[in-house]
Amino acid sequence: MNIGWVTFGVIGTAALGTLLYRTYKLENNLPSQLPRGRTTGRRIEPGETIAEPHGTMTRPYSPQTYGRSMRTSISSQSQNAARPQRVSRIFSTLPPIILLGIVLLAVILRGDFRIATTLGLVQGLGEFLPISSSAHLIITPWLFGWNDPGAFYNTQWYDVALHIGTLLALLGFFWRDWIQLLLAAPQPQSENGRLFWLLVLASLPGAAIGFVLDRFAADFFRDKYLIIATSLVVMGVALYVIDRAAPQRAELNDITWRKALLVGLAQSLAFIPGVSRSGSTMTMGRALGLRRETAARFSFLMAMPITFGAALLKLKDIEAAALRTAPFWLGIGVSFIVGVLAIGFLLRYLKTNSFLPFVVYRIGLAALIILIYFVRG
Repeated sequence: MNIGWVTFGVIGTAALGTLLYRTYKLENNLPSQLPRGRTTGRRIEPGETIAEPHGTMTRPYSPQTYGRSMRTSISSQSQNAARPQRVSRIFSTLPPIILLGIVLLAVILRGDFRIATTLGLVQGLGEFLPISSSAHLIITPWLFGWNDPGAFYNTQWYDVALHIGTLLALLGFFWRDWIQLLLAAPQPQSENGRLFWLLVLASLPGAAIGFVLDRFAADFFRDKYLIIATSLVVMGVALYVIDRAAPQRAELNDITWRKALLVGLAQSLAFIPGVSRSGSTMTMGRALGLRRETAARFSFLMAMPITFGAALLKLKDIEAAALRTAPFWLGIGVSFIVGVLAIGFLLRYLKTNSFLPFVVYRIGLAALIILIYFVRG
């Protein structure tokens, strides 16, 4: 059996199982871990008194009440708990069902359609989860033995197609935010206007370095599997250590010009496959004290201009004939759908959970890459 399909099956099963389990826990308000204090970052034990960031109300922590409003009465909490949440549960189970359907589609289809579906799936997940889409787009054909140098998946236009899909996912998820930001741009003193110009500043380092090194990096790292494995481990360890040590207290309106520039400089490291654009920016965001969900949201908002610029720059590489090929549109569609699911999942997941599963995955994938590299000689 092809080692690529074995790897794909194991990773897919583990990812779907984790997603289903996390959805179940979130829907049923089950504690995933003891929360940390917003200012100290220290674990809060059951029974300990905690306070709101700006308020005067305190209460004992318990796994059943953590995360609910401190101003919500016990009776209203009981009424809400007793109220059936059928619609909510239906929508919460749709993402894993859709993802499973796309995985099955990749297995059922043949030839270029299978490859397009698989790479669209990989791009949609890797672009937004902190696991590096560029590394996966290099490793996946290598694992599956898709090594035809003249094939469509090795062309620049197909890379553009996949990024157009994830760009549409960003637009579909954050279009309201960006309309508000654009309308507020002429008023830099307002909250949204200030955030707009912070995002512009944060995008500059990555755009400049990407413009200079993008073509070079794409060719240089194409077969540097050990470098990719090393990047996966180093960035994963950095994410784990920083996430555990840094406090969670800063929101979007706490981001300064200096912090935005530092996150932007971290984004510029993404030209190295295995680093991950989202992983590097979220790591820097956590190092600066941003809450996990806030770091992810700022990272996704940052991704919009740089992804748009990269896609616009590469549009000239698309041949007219490519627009008439089904794999081109299939890759866009799959990366769009999976990208939307990945964004929504991560923003919700990080409200109550750490980056540890992604760190474990990165290290495990690196170990697999090294093993296969030496086995194949």
